[in-house]
Amino acid sequence: MKLITFAIPCYNSEKYMSKAIDSLLDYIDDIEIVIINDGSKDNTLKIANNYKSKYPKDIKVIDKENGGHGSGVNAGLKVAKGLYYKVLDSDDWVDNESLNTTINTIKKLKKRNKLVDMIIVNYVYERGDDKKVVNYNKILPKNSIFGWKDVGKFNAGEYLLMHSVLYKTDLLQKSGLKLPEHTFYVDNIFVYYPLPQIKTMYYLDVDFYRYFIGRDDQSVNETNMIKRIDQQLLVTKKMISYFDPFDYKNTNYNLYRYLIHYLDIMMTISTTFLALSNNPDDKHKKDELWNYLKTNNKRLYNKLKHNLSGVTTINKGITKVGYKISRKIYKFN
Repeated sequence: MKLITFAIPCYNSEKYMSKAIDSLLDYIDDIEIVIINDGSKDNTLKIANNYKSKYPKDIKVIDKENGGHGSGVNAGLKVAKGLYYKVLDSDDWVDNESLNTTINTIKKLKKRNKLVDMIIVNYVYERGDDKKVVNYNKILPKNSIFGWKDVGKFNAGEYLLMHSVLYKTDLLQKSGLKLPEHTFYVDNIFVYYPLPQIKTMYYLDVDFYRYFIGRDDQSVNETNMIKRIDQQLLVTKKMISYFDPFDYKNTNYNLYRYLIHYLDIMMTISTTFLALSNNPDDKHKKDELWNYLKTNNKRLYNKLKHNLSGVTTINKGITKVGYKISRKIYKFN
């Protein structure tokens, strides 16, 4: 059995997808690659099929109508056969040495019959010569199996992204995870939705995932995030509706604390980009979002009103300044 399935959703990716695929090929014996052509209009499918012809036993190609990033992740998960499932965006890549460490770790865990539910790695914001490493070495135990009771407190701006997690494939498949189609920012759902099912974790302090920042058409570009604020709001509302974090407060406090933390970040992002928008139609959406939260989960509403996301509702000017400072520190777009 392959150790990791790498799903690479591609849409008009001919200019950069080869870098993503090539970053994996040194370990093709231990992994499978699923390239999903999401209705591209360029040579994406041709490039994908060329790789498949070279590695017919190790690379699969899915050619489908355009459905967005979430649709590609869903399609890859449906056919994945590896022990772990990892999404690699077509404009990003994986560090060779870190991949080697990760594969060897999975082999050791498998040999001991101790495969964990989630493996966590670092990721690096790559903007030319400007790099920002995101690690968890002050929050998570390193190089050992641990559970939620061992997880430290995440500070503002610290959270697990799709880039930093490898989920056990059968756990995801059994969870019923299905990301919305034609919607940006669904990577948050991908990480958040399975968390209550996670019992065991393993953190590798390696700079595994290289996250390219700088293309004008990227979803995290500030202009695009404002333009697509309705999709950010949709994802945030879905995450609020999936389950109640308070259900875990007495039985798994660290899980409860992290779920609250993640939703606080999602509310903060939504409120912040509504504040940055100059669209008069967006003015009422902040109140509508908070009313949605209040209606669906009064306890969560009261909790977040006193957290970071609540602060962003107080003053539009403060929110804008806070965003600029955070952007400079964390280099997230």
